[in-house]
Amino acid sequence: MAPDARVVYADNDPIVLAHARALLTSNPAGRTAYLDADLCQVRAILDSPELHDTLDLSRPVAVSVNAIPHFFPDDDDPFTIIRTILDAVPIGSYLSLTHTTPDFDPAAAEQGAQAYRDRGIPTQLHSREEIARFFDGLELVEPGIQPVHRWRPGADASADVTDAQISIYGAVGVSR
Repeated sequence: MAPDARVVYADNDPIVLAHARALLTSNPAGRTAYLDADLCQVRAILDSPELHDTLDLSRPVAVSVNAIPHFFPDDDDPFTIIRTILDAVPIGSYLSLTHTTPDFDPAAAEQGAQAYRDRGIPTQLHSREEIARFFDGLELVEPGIQPVHRWRPGADASADVTDAQISIYGAVGVSR
């Protein structure tokens, strides 16, 4: 834990907002802010006073976009959304991103995506090669784009878990 960390969290889910208001607190050393915002309105997030009051964008930051991009269909251009964020942060900043993929079990992945779509939640699956586009211009941190359970697994990681059971890629990249 880093008590001096500064965090800006953005989400547009009212339940998440209620939890954030209850749990995301600041202290004298660090600071947190929550934005009730839609990632499709990325400029509103980047221009928000809360973001600029919390983060010093003259210093590198970490951008964490985990379990989110697959909820943006290609028509919403998630690649440009992420690029817009990365263009707004300084060199030396990191991107951590996870994304669901059909690469390991296409039928099961599509069935899961369709379950979301049937409930009115847009979902777009991408291959490893497509996910790599999020990291264009970044230097990937080893071990690169991997199924998340294989990205630096701990000593207690189960060897019985298959890539198809997880079906999520993750990676970290740094701008240079």
